[in-house]
Amino acid sequence: MNKSDKKRAIDLLNKIMETELAGVIRYTHYSLMVYGYNRIPIVSWMKANAAESLEHAHEAGELVTLLGGHPSLNIGPLLETQRHDLGDILRESLGQEQVAIEGYYELLKVAKGGDSVLIEEYARKMIEVEERHLDAVNKMLRRPGDVEAFQESN
Repeated sequence: MNKSDKKRAIDLLNKIMETELAGVIRYTHYSLMVYGYNRIPIVSWMKANAAESLEHAHEAGELVTLLGGHPSLNIGPLLETQRHDLGDILRESLGQEQVAIEGYYELLKVAKGGDSVLIEEYARKMIEVEERHLDAVNKMLRRPGDVEAFQESN
């Protein structure tokens, strides 16, 4: 990987790390704000997502150091809408997952241009993971019986 691609990859990995750390905080917060008769399984799912986001942040940080960079101490943006209906929480979660997947796609573009199979395969693996998360949240936002993917109405 040339010097320019390596710097870009480090910057993107740090951005990914920040996004994933924000996910830890968001999912932890969301898990505390769920009420109602479906609380227990949803809280468990959100806590598992928080733990997975932490794992993803750590993985990205490890790759930053592998490339000779310095892992960021920043955390991505944390939007607090003060809306805690489960649908609102899931729509915010969908947005968080979309931001994460965009970061991995950017990293894949850089890795494809370079000579790091490791970074390219990492990006591909994480895109698959994030696309599955998007699908899970999307299915949670559908009404029972809906086959079509959830679409935000503006």
